[in-house]
Amino acid sequence: MVMKNIYRDAEHPFAQYVRILGKGKTSSRSLSFDEARDAMGMILRGEVLDVQLGAFLMLLRVKEESPEELAGFVAAARDFMQAPQDIPVDLDWSSYAGKRKHYPWFLFAIKLLVANGIRVFMHGASGHTVNRLYTESLLPVLNMAACHNWDEVRESMHNSGFAYLSLQRLCPPMGEMIDLRNVMGLRSSVHTLSRLLNPLNAPYVLQAIFHPAYRDSHQTAANLLGYRNSCVIKGEGGEIERNPDGSCLAKKIVDGELMEEEWPMLFQERHAPEDEFVLEDFLAVWRGDKPHEYGEMAVIGTLALALRSLQKSATQDEALIMARAWWENRDHTSI
Repeated sequence: MVMKNIYRDAEHPFAQYVRILGKGKTSSRSLSFDEARDAMGMILRGEVLDVQLGAFLMLLRVKEESPEELAGFVAAARDFMQAPQDIPVDLDWSSYAGKRKHYPWFLFAIKLLVANGIRVFMHGASGHTVNRLYTESLLPVLNMAACHNWDEVRESMHNSGFAYLSLQRLCPPMGEMIDLRNVMGLRSSVHTLSRLLNPLNAPYVLQAIFHPAYRDSHQTAANLLGYRNSCVIKGEGGEIERNPDGSCLAKKIVDGELMEEEWPMLFQERHAPEDEFVLEDFLAVWRGDKPHEYGEMAVIGTLALALRSLQKSATQDEALIMARAWWENRDHTSI
């Protein structure tokens, strides 16, 4: 198929950004913050040809995004979304990876945060990678609100202290781009930058990545965006969940200062992944009807990490004690 070239006599305005990334090993470079913001703005407004978008996303995928690029992309997305800024929220929690080996134990940690007065806004996407269990599909059975618009978010945050809004509803063009995962065969910058969106300007931000190298770029990008309290970890499966079988390095911003914190492993031996996902078995752990050594410690460890990030505890040990007490005193009947 030959695409008609309507820009034969004049260069497309977006071509400059493809050229910056694709001029070769010696001449290509990363985009500046302003260039990245302008480029992503053009993409979100539909001012870019499909062939340009594909080239742009894959060039970034090969190069890997710089912190300035990530921050610029997020700034453009926040400009485009125009999310309301009068919805009270304490913690921004992103969920874009889906789980493949273990249940999404982090959802129980969120329920405990909300039950203890922490207002959590969650955003994410589902279905963009095959054979994964995504947050959005579980929210109804956990009595957690999956909203369709900002009015529903406002109501749910007021009534329950929790709300979830999908990327497809939060920013439809980004939702379409994240769904290109199965077309391209690769993840793109959208999978990365979406975790940094913090649409409601929550004072505390939790993020998780899958590849450890992204911790530094996410920390730096969050700092460039002015987030004063942020924490990024290599989460289990790419979700904000501590794997109790391994140590956890948290790259943080605390009151505007960049720092890191190492959390030790909670078990000495690794646990096998689930043979299959059985919803009733997952819910039975919350209800206290079925023990799950790995799962319960994943909840407690993740909750402790969140409490430290929220500055609710002075030490890791204090956070773990508090998290364990919240887990043991949970309302078993709330699911």
